[in-house]
Amino acid sequence: MASNLCTKHFLGAPPSSDGLGSLQSPRMLPSSSLHLHARRSQPRRLEIQAACNTYGTYFRVTTFGESHGGGVGCVIDGCPPRLPLAEADMQVDLDRRRPGQSRITTPRKETDTCKIASGIADGLTTGSPIKVEVPNTDQRGNDYSEMSQAYRPSHADATYDFKYGVRSVQGGGRSSARETIGRVAAGAVAKKILKQYAGTEILAYVSQVHNVVLPENLVDHDTVTLDQIESTIVRCPNPEYAEKMIGAIDVVRVKGDSVGGVVTCIVRNVPRGLGSPVFDKLEAELAKAALSLPATKGFEFGSGFAGSFMTGSEHNDEFYMDEHGRVRTKTNRSGGIQGGISNGETINMRIAFKPTSTISRKQNTVTRDKHDTELIARGRHDPCVVPRAVPMVEAMVALVLVDQLMAQYAQCMLFPINPTLQEPLELPQDKQAQIPL
Repeated sequence: MASNLCTKHFLGAPPSSDGLGSLQSPRMLPSSSLHLHARRSQPRRLEIQAACNTYGTYFRVTTFGESHGGGVGCVIDGCPPRLPLAEADMQVDLDRRRPGQSRITTPRKETDTCKIASGIADGLTTGSPIKVEVPNTDQRGNDYSEMSQAYRPSHADATYDFKYGVRSVQGGGRSSARETIGRVAAGAVAKKILKQYAGTEILAYVSQVHNVVLPENLVDHDTVTLDQIESTIVRCPNPEYAEKMIGAIDVVRVKGDSVGGVVTCIVRNVPRGLGSPVFDKLEAELAKAALSLPATKGFEFGSGFAGSFMTGSEHNDEFYMDEHGRVRTKTNRSGGIQGGISNGETINMRIAFKPTSTISRKQNTVTRDKHDTELIARGRHDPCVVPRAVPMVEAMVALVLVDQLMAQYAQCMLFPINPTLQEPLELPQDKQAQIPL
């Protein structure tokens, strides 16, 4: 599904009164003669409106706000009505994302307490837009005085100037990770829909920090739980490797430096049939969503780049019939997606994050008026972004899947399914009743 990240409107000829633009119905011409009046063609102005702050087609999310402005948040449009929803549903994931959690995150102190301003009546969604607001309470704009003149290396400071000719200096404005608060809030809603309707569960965890790599066989994707992931401040479900990762972050933190890492995300109980062939493949949508997060540098799913070292006989996932009469695969090198469409197996993906750009070590750079200089960045920043990126990744995956779920329902579920080949998207009513609201 093509996501409406950008809305582009090209103006050529003025639109017609019937709303069809230049595609007008042919009119009857007089049979006797046709008189053509030559006139000088006027240059046509091309206007492009490209906001790029909205994701989704059916479940649409627009984020707003800046790092050091009055607040941040989102507007969710297309949420199904009658879904039980409260601030507490979003606050759990916002608390996992918020700064100041531990010594390995930014020391900025924000409660990130959300408020639902519209779209809810008597504890249920109404089907109208849901506005979620989170105030900024611990801004320190003076920390960015040097950065108002000098570009931070590898940050978006320079490119925002190149594109817009103006930028919000304090905190990086829209390029700040505080923009993701709106994504996480909306993602919490999407996760609740997926869980309640289809039994789908999305979990992410840290699988690498710098050169500390968690071996894949140490995490069972069928049984790993949120409690195991949240049991350590680095969000790695293996205690031994979690301590190694924390140590790696501590080493660079005290030096004013930073490191990157990898977040692994799994999706269990995925309905079959999500995604579309050709341009809107499910993995393409997931990659686009994941790589829209700040500091991301790579995306792979299933066997990923390692699959390029295998032969077809080694890589193919052979089919078999399970005890319930369902078509399954013996292995999952496809990562739960084949031909751009979910096959019902667990989706697994890995997202690479670069080291935090803003560091308190002297670096060479240039000023906005194009002079060489040196910069020691101030401010409060994460020595490693991946522990707080975990709920961000979950949110973006959830936004993709709920949008794809609605698309599949709209296109392929209007008429009775072919029970020989297809499965319902919805959980049976008895299983839905077992899911806590």
